[in-house]
Amino acid sequence: MPISRRLPIALLPLLLLLMAFRQAPLVDPAPIAVPANISQVNVGKAIEMALIHRGWTASNQATGAMDGTLHLREHVATIHITWDAHGVEIKYVSSANLKYEEEKGQRLIHKNYLSWIENLVIDIKSNMVLLEG
Repeated sequence: MPISRRLPIALLPLLLLLMAFRQAPLVDPAPIAVPANISQVNVGKAIEMALIHRGWTASNQATGAMDGTLHLREHVATIHITWDAHGVEIKYVSSANLKYEEEKGQRLIHKNYLSWIENLVIDIKSNMVLLEG
């Protein structure tokens, strides 16, 4: 077989290894503390503002809960957010084209998802400070 045909076959393990580095353990963020002097309505507003600012769509809004969905190119991520007087919790629900899988009891996902969630956490905290009082 000519070298030009063997090269892709020889590089396949390397390519698969590089693809694996794009995944990271999926860990939902720690609860976000809610300031004592912010109303539950304003907590919801802070969350919705953060979602919209980052390009997410808020849906299924109810007292103390909402879903967020991000459509970014061919990627889709859906999260469920709940809150009360003490904290805001963000939980992964589902995704498409983000390399989500469970392997040996550990959830894995494309590492960009973790950055998107980290940005949401930062924005939610900032928005709650702005809406205090």
